[in-house]
Amino acid sequence: MKIVVFGGGTGLSILLRGIKKFTKDITAVVTVADDGGGSGVLREDLGMLPPGDMRSCITALADVEPSMLKLLQHRFKDGYLQGQSFGNLLIAAMYEIFGNYEHALNEIGSIFRLSGKVLPMTLQDTNLKAYLSNGEVILGENTIPSYAKKVNCKIDTIALVPNCCEPLDETLSDIERADIVVIGPGSLYTSVIPNLLINKIADKIYESGCKVFYVCNIMTQPGETDNYNVVDHVNAIKKHVGRNIIDFVIANDRKLSDSDMEKYINEGSQQVILDEKQIKELEGNNIKIISSDFIEIKHDYIRHNATKIGSLLSEYAKTRK
Repeated sequence: MKIVVFGGGTGLSILLRGIKKFTKDITAVVTVADDGGGSGVLREDLGMLPPGDMRSCITALADVEPSMLKLLQHRFKDGYLQGQSFGNLLIAAMYEIFGNYEHALNEIGSIFRLSGKVLPMTLQDTNLKAYLSNGEVILGENTIPSYAKKVNCKIDTIALVPNCCEPLDETLSDIERADIVVIGPGSLYTSVIPNLLINKIADKIYESGCKVFYVCNIMTQPGETDNYNVVDHVNAIKKHVGRNIIDFVIANDRKLSDSDMEKYINEGSQQVILDEKQIKELEGNNIKIISSDFIEIKHDYIRHNATKIGSLLSEYAKTRK
């Protein structure tokens, strides 16, 4: 199974851990528009692409000793490097040594024996710009959700700055070879949709003929998807792409208890609920629904059951061969 996954943030890295149990031919295309945290510091200081999401995906796909994974994820607690991740510094060092990201990421892939590869959505320096429903325009991935939440205003559309960014040739060729393309999970407007705004990507996915699965988020995200249901997530993608490119929606149908969601409710999140009305609407747009209990809870953190989703994708690929 050749699979290409688009996303970013924690959601993508969790999904990759499940998928790699069923295939070693994975291309993870990662958003590189973030401008906060340790990644933002390196981006500003060294003029490099923000490495945070790439580091998380490299860690997810790596086949090395647990101590090495801990090293990649280690964050310094004191001094000038406080809050910075060792993995971010490693990517920065490899970039300086080899002079370009493609070479650097290939070398990192060999060192950590990745089940596939990790590619940035573009090699260009890019930022995000959000148009809010009240007419305001907000610049910066790290600023958008917090400001939208502060003014209690929905995001209407998201755009790249500059508005035309080119993909890697390798990404385009991998889409052509893919059996399956997966979109999400992750922050809808700041992690998932930006990948689809890269020049040629949405068209290439549409023209490839492979089936496209959208893994819908389990919980809403304050400032991004407040009060969104499954259809709202799908419609936001369609609105930005200009047409529907999704064949299947993977959506959770397990109702969580208030105790499971207590931490999230306090933060302003709520569960993304799928009902019969939404199912009819999606099916009316030729989108098939795969609903099940896709939830895994660890240490009070609600996330997708990545192994179950990986198995589902693998079984689909087998039936198509």
